[in-house]
This record gives sequence, C-alpha cells and structure tokens, in this order.
Amino acid sequence: MAYTATDVKNLRERTGAGMMDCKKALDETGGDMEAAVDSLRAKGLAAVAKKSSRTAAEGLVGVAVSGTKGVAVEVNSETDFVAKNDQFQDFVRNTTQVALDTGTSDVEALKASAYPGGGTVTDTLTNNVATIGENQQVRRIKQVAVSQGIVVPYMHNAAAPNLGKIGVLVALESEAGADVLEPLGKQIAMHIAAAFPLALNAEDLDADTLARERKIAAEKAAESGKPAEVQAKMVDGAVAKYAKDNALLSQLFVIDNKTPIAQVVEQAGKAAGTKIVLKDYVRFQLGEGIEKEVSDFAAEVAAAAGLN
Repeated sequence: MAYTATDVKNLRERTGAGMMDCKKALDETGGDMEAAVDSLRAKGLAAVAKKSSRTAAEGLVGVAVSGTKGVAVEVNSETDFVAKNDQFQDFVRNTTQVALDTGTSDVEALKASAYPGGGTVTDTLTNNVATIGENQQVRRIKQVAVSQGIVVPYMHNAAAPNLGKIGVLVALESEAGADVLEPLGKQIAMHIAAAFPLALNAEDLDADTLARERKIAAEKAAESGKPAEVQAKMVDGAVAKYAKDNALLSQLFVIDNKTPIAQVVEQAGKAAGTKIVLKDYVRFQLGEGIEKEVSDFAAEVAAAAGLN
C-alpha cells in the first residue's frame, strides 16, 4: 500500500468524499494525493477544492501603498499566538514598508535590505526567532503600480491597520480623481477577497491548471456515453466556464451577482467621464497553498511511552 490511514483522512477532509471512496481513489492512483483529488472530482464525489481551503500556516499579510504603487507581503509564523505579538506585527509592518520603498519583488533581496533602526531584514528576523521562540519566514511579495491613477488597499479580517489574513491591492489606471477611484477600488477589493480570482484575464490563467480542468471535464464527459463530438463540446464548455468563473474581469460582481467586473469598471469610467482600467491586483491569503502538519498528541505520547 503506497499510502497511510492519515492520507485517507486528509483526502476525506479535502474533498468531503466518503472514506471508502477516498481509499479506492488512493488505490487507483498509487497513493498520489493530487491525482486522487482529481479522480474523485471527475466522478462527482468531491467538491471543488480551492487553494484557500488548504490554508494552514499562521502569521500575517501586510499591505502598504504610496500613491501609484503598492505592495503585499506575507510573513509566516508557527502559531496564531505569535501573529498577535506586537514585536511580530511591527516586523511585518516595517518589512512591508521596506518592500514598498525598495520596489523589490524578490524575497531574498528584501531580506538583504536595510531594516529601520539598523541591520537588515534578515538580522531582525533572526533576532525575532530567538526572542519569540518560533520559526518565522518572509514567504512572498507582490508589487503593483500604475503610471496614473491609484492603488487601493483592503484588509479582510484585519488584526491591526494594514495587517491581517487576507490582503488585497487594486491598481486602477485613470485620470479620474481619488473621489471616484477609491470607492470603486474598495468595492472591487472586497469582491476579490470574497471571490478569489486566479488571474486578471482568462488568458492569464495558469496553463497547467487549465489542462488539469480539461482532463477532469473529459473524464466526466466520457462517463456520459454521448457521441465524441458532443463530449468535445461539453469539455470546451466546462473549461470556458472555469475560465469565466476564475478570471477577475469576467467574474460577476458579488454585490449584484449579475454584472461582470469589466463592465463595473467600464460603467464607472463612463460616469466619471474618463476611462478607467483595472490594470492589476493582488490577493494574498495567509498560508494559501501551504499544507500544515497536524500533530496527533495522543499518538506522540503513546510512541514516547513505547505503547505503539
């Protein structure tokens, strides 16, 4: 057997499928977790598992803006308790500002940058690990900018100003004033936080992700028993829907659930008398895509006592 009982449990938690279905999927895929998820989805036995459902790591996301530019930074810690620590929050806040000031999108370059008060970001991070007693890591950065317009920040589940679990930036290119762009950007940012787009346009969606969705759709279509040409249309339709649902500009605005975001921006531009372009965005969710080990304390105690 190429998998364990824990693998079956994890697969069940990720997909919501029955235990026997999970075991069979792992049997069929030789214990490959991702392939087993796809197999269950293709059979209609699993809910669509978005990356956000696998959020596990603790810490904070920080955002900072200055006029036409903005940055989001994620810093991870081992526990939520540390994320509430003033020392840790100051570090995330200052490191995010350093990222904005330097304009870097490279984690190693950021860590080598000068930190307020002396030393580098890495020096301060190392000191924090020693004094707080938990591992901490600067995980990722993304910068956005416009030549004219505004970058609007939004923090969902804020732990402190511009610090929290879901950080969003919306970059709007336009000659319109802040009185027009700020409320528009805030509404779009709230949509992004809730709707979790994977890319700005359908063309920007990850090719491997689309290929994976096409494979799943093909397996579902094959089970229908319909003619090949009908199956091909079913697959194309499923992939097109996936792209529409996951590209920001084609997503339906969460406020009315009927207007595509592209149209929301266009209408705002017409009302303002000048064109508005949603140029870019950032959505950082704390721990997104990180698998966190779940400790079985009872098992650890039993093992230490030689009971297993």
